Amino acid sequence: MLKLLNTITLTKRSMGYLARWQNIIDSESTYEAQITKAKATWGKSNKTFDEIKKKLRQMLNDTDRCAYCEDSYADEIEHIYPKSIYPEKTFVWENYLYACGPCNGPKNSQFALIDSVGQLQNITPPLKIPEDYVFRRPAALQAALIDPRVENPLQFLELDITSTFRFVPAIGLNAQDHLRALFTIRVLRLNDREYLVKAREKAFENYKARLKEYIEERNKGATQPKLDKLISGIKEGNHQTVWFEIKRFHSLIPELKRLFIEEPTALNW
Repeated sequence: MLKLLNTITLTKRSMGYLARWQNIIDSESTYEAQITKAKATWGKSNKTFDEIKKKLRQMLNDTDRCAYCEDSYADEIEHIYPKSIYPEKTFVWENYLYACGPCNGPKNSQFALIDSVGQLQNITPPLKIPEDYVFRRPAALQAALIDPRVENPLQFLELDITSTFRFVPAIGLNAQDHLRALFTIRVLRLNDREYLVKAREKAFENYKARLKEYIEERNKGATQPKLDKLISGIKEGNHQTVWFEIKRFHSLIPELKRLFIEEPTALNW
């Protein structure tokens, strides 16, 4: 999971439509009514969302891969802060990313905050709301889920490319950030789906092979256009986090260390 390209912006027209729809929700007098209105208002077809999906795709370098798992096809607008908890963020551009169904569905409204004593405070509403359920607006605390729109997930997470190809909390995190890393891994099921683990391992071998091919072609005197195409193949490959981790931890793996000594500019690809 990588930080998204946050330089992408919507047109003033689309931002205006979002603000108008959000105002409909915000004008409701109670928190519960705002949640009800958010659920009723969201999902209505509009050309504005054609632009939103296009822009969200651009944030993924036009790879069309889910911003969370980087594996499945992204085709759903995901609310990072769930609209069933944060109705005031239902039509907020900064709260969107492009995700796949296998990530977006199970995540659903799972959400937690870090409270004042550094503990995880689960604020996920029940799937079936009982009649006596009391809707309470969440406190203004740190969200447990890492937000790739504004945060770099690789400051919190590390991908073990030496053996397991599973995510672990980054070394040196404080207690709060360690908790956030574990929560993000669990809620997004980044380690629980075996096909993701196998895909990362395959991506690792592919990136290594592509780097070797580049060095071999360069040594044979390949033209710059051909070399540029090989570089593009790496930059646009699946599971880009694997490539970022190869660059970050290449010195720990002798074979990778030799490759980057031969082509040090690859660290900037």
